Amino acid sequence: MNEKSLTKAQRLGRMSHFLYRNPNGLSVTELARLCNVHKRTTQRDLHDLEAMGVPLWEDEGDPPRYGVISGYYLPSIHLSLNDALALYLAGRLLARQAELYDPHIASALSKLATILPEPLAEHIHATIRQMVGQEDSRLTRVLEVLALGWANGRVVRVRYQSSGSDNVHGYHLSPYFIEACGDYRGTYVIGWADYFDDVHTFRIERILDAELTDETFEIPDDFDGPALMRTAWGIMYGEETQQVTLRFAPEARRRVLETSWHPTETLTEEPDGGCTLRLQVAHPSEMLYWIRGWGPSVEVLEPSWLRQQIAAEALQTMALYDTGEPHSHRPIDAAS
Repeated sequence: MNEKSLTKAQRLGRMSHFLYRNPNGLSVTELARLCNVHKRTTQRDLHDLEAMGVPLWEDEGDPPRYGVISGYYLPSIHLSLNDALALYLAGRLLARQAELYDPHIASALSKLATILPEPLAEHIHATIRQMVGQEDSRLTRVLEVLALGWANGRVVRVRYQSSGSDNVHGYHLSPYFIEACGDYRGTYVIGWADYFDDVHTFRIERILDAELTDETFEIPDDFDGPALMRTAWGIMYGEETQQVTLRFAPEARRRVLETSWHPTETLTEEPDGGCTLRLQVAHPSEMLYWIRGWGPSVEVLEPSWLRQQIAAEALQTMALYDTGEPHSHRPIDAAS
């Protein structure tokens, strides 16, 4: 396609890409040459981009240079219907996980709805309507700062309160990776923390506030966030793993076989119609809620401590119902 035959929308999209990919900025003359238009047209297009909400900067050089403020904008992309469907499904999962209204999830879904056929778009609007509720402005702000730090390689100063303490600690955190964990309905940031002098995991919902610093960092070449998660059942990863072996009853067999549960899993179908699932997991304690959900349809074979804990909980559950009257909870020591 000849450059001059581009529509204005196509030209603006191309210009935003050029600006985004040139962090040192471009002059009007350079932009005009790249877009094959007159300089006056380029100047009008820059004003139009700002009016559309693209955050531009302009220096005072001679000639002035223009660029996109780093971290605040991503250029438009073209999606196929199947691409959009995949994003819709991901957005639905994230929206269902969010405990409070998240304006960024709502904004992303509403933009996606504008390009989808009406039947799909209506479901997206329904998802947004279901999200309406109280917004946690603190959490929204923390996520924004962490995203900027991750995208631009900037250290973030955070104040954090762990689940088991009333104390609040301050850390300088280099965010390497952000991960959502459906099992715990939470979002986590993994990165280098000065206090621990090591890579550490923080639940973002427990970060009380976050502030971007001028200190920069680089993610190590050997850091691979998705690879770390390979050993985790939820969010807790590690180099050392334990084998977990679960024996499922025949009535659960089909449900177990139709899903891939973990990257390390192996499945064996048993003569009685049941099946055995084996996995290598860094912290099997993360599997407790999931195992409990299967009730008597699953038996933990190993590790022994996990088997003992599930057995102890089963006794405790039985004790709650033995008289038919409500009682107070008394934890049972799995080691006793």
